[in-house]
Parts: sequence; structure tokens; C-alpha cells
Amino acid sequence: MSENYYGDLVPGVFVINKDKKYEWGIGQIQSAINDTLTINFENVGKKTVNPSIIKLKIININGIS
Repeated sequence: MSENYYGDLVPGVFVINKDKKYEWGIGQIQSAINDTLTINFENVGKKTVNPSIIKLKIININGIS
């Protein structure tokens, strides 16, 4: 049995859903447990996602990449 490693996808990090970035808006990771992230998005509220299925991109909200 192997576990996926999602590196920098930890609580406090800001992300966007690459497929729904305009609909969902910017999200902040609230928790990361196993293959489940709970993210609070500005336009759709709290979502529970599996990052191996949902394409997330880490962003810097200060405009510096």
C-alpha cells in the first residue's frame, strides 16, 4: 500500500482549482488528512477534495510567484 505525497499542500496555503478557478475563486487549505484536503474557497465555501483528482495550484496572494 502506498500513500500519495502532496508536499506543500498544507493548512494555511492558498490554492486555486485549475479547472474551476473563476467559479470557485481562491481557497485556503484548512486541513490535510491522508488523501483529503478541506479548503475554504471564496466563491463556493468549504470543499473537501482529493488532490489526486482535483487539480490544485498553489498561489501567492501577494502577487509574487
